[in-house]
Amino acid sequence: MKLESLTKTPEFKSRKRVGRGPGSGMGKTATRGENGQKKRSGASIPAWFQGGQSPLYRRIPKRGFNNARFETKFAVINLSDLNRFEDGTVVTPELLKEKGIIKKQLDGVKVLGYGELEKKITIKAHRFSSAAVTKIESKGGKAEVI
Repeated sequence: MKLESLTKTPEFKSRKRVGRGPGSGMGKTATRGENGQKKRSGASIPAWFQGGQSPLYRRIPKRGFNNARFETKFAVINLSDLNRFEDGTVVTPELLKEKGIIKKQLDGVKVLGYGELEKKITIKAHRFSSAAVTKIESKGGKAEVI
């Protein structure tokens, strides 16, 4: 026997043949364990699944940019709220806050057209709905944008 005449024997591992014969040690459940979700055929559970517990990506605080912080919020009033003023009154946001109609002015006051206006008044606000403007002007009042 010479060194150059030696051949390498093939190294391979025979594949696992589960559920075969009494001597394999892989009968009955065939290495799948007892009952359970993973025992079922076709079972695939996402890597992030935590068994019904509230998942980590929902428990941690959210970070990053959100445009909601820069949203303009208006204190909203309806035309029916303005009937408590006298004819010819100039209604301003300061007067509305003083009378308790609005609590905070926020980024401005918006007048909506809900209800009927019974008096002729001048309203100074930051925004008006189109319905509010037509109702105010039909009674002879004025809608002035600040």
